[in-house]
Amino acid sequence: ILGIALIIAMLALGIMFPVYATKTTWIYVVFVYIFFASVTPMWLLKTPRDYLTTFLFIGMIVAAVIGVFVSNPTITTPAFAGFKSASGSYIFPTLFVTIACGAVSGFHSLVSSETSSKLVENEKDMLQVGYGSMLLESLLAILVIVIVGALPNLKASGVLDSTLANMALADTATPFTKFSAGVTGLVAQLGLPQSWGLCIMTMFVSALALTSLDAVARISRMSFQEFFEVEEGQEPSGLVKVLTNKYVSTITSLVCGYLLSLGGYVNIWPLFGSANQLLAAMVLISLAVFLKVTGRKGFMLYIPMVLMFIVTMTALVQAIYGIVMKLFVTGGFVLMVDGLQLVVAILLVALGLMIGFNSGSKLVKEK
Repeated sequence: ILGIALIIAMLALGIMFPVYATKTTWIYVVFVYIFFASVTPMWLLKTPRDYLTTFLFIGMIVAAVIGVFVSNPTITTPAFAGFKSASGSYIFPTLFVTIACGAVSGFHSLVSSETSSKLVENEKDMLQVGYGSMLLESLLAILVIVIVGALPNLKASGVLDSTLANMALADTATPFTKFSAGVTGLVAQLGLPQSWGLCIMTMFVSALALTSLDAVARISRMSFQEFFEVEEGQEPSGLVKVLTNKYVSTITSLVCGYLLSLGGYVNIWPLFGSANQLLAAMVLISLAVFLKVTGRKGFMLYIPMVLMFIVTMTALVQAIYGIVMKLFVTGGFVLMVDGLQLVVAILLVALGLMIGFNSGSKLVKEK
């Protein structure tokens, strides 16, 4: 109760006395936060913060549902705009590496094993947590399609004021901006000032993004440490002890994330989507092998496993081709942006082929 009251008080304080800073400053603030979220015990920071964020998440969904039903917006966006987007991307494989979390997500498999497992008191509760989360994400996905699809009509009908509409429909607007502005316009029909609504909705969406950031910071640190694990009973060398130190491994992971952040949202998203879905394919392959060697049936995993592998490999090869074309043909190659992405994409392809070959050979064996 105290936490929720403080959240409301901070929102009010932020609306009355807003703090303006550059994008670079906010990046530094976020990285400092996720450093502490990665190294502190789960119970001290991440667990209570995630718990309080749940109320923001539910509040955002409730506000969006009420807004949609009260305003009853008309979707004017065409249901199908062709197999090729204005930016030149084809619906395959782009669609399948963009629509992630609610369908299949490798990142969620890491979250469930590395963090969710430490937050659940009773293993039986995982059924409710997992299934409930899936239903909520599906509901949120439908709300996003309705709200973003109705944005042009919301502007034409005057539901969104001109400032909000121009911001939401600008070419530079991110999906977060479009969704926040759309929900704000719908909820404003209930009498809430749009400037207040935009601040609150943006805070809701930002809080959700932070739950992903602090989770991925912690998971990347733990994954980095696992690279240098030694056999049980062996004494790790001095270098291994340094590299597996939680502060050193966290800083190393965050430096890699910071370098990728310099590339900007638009450049990073296709690579992130491909990496996420490739990880999902790897998880499905690993589970299929586990079920096979333990004498259980796993045939239901084979089709999604192969499909995700083909999709992500196609997307990564396309990304590599596009960067190579920049380097040798069209120009515009930036070393710290395109060069870094090229290295990551090649490593991901190599990783996928290695795991696919090793695990696939086990699946075709009789025993």
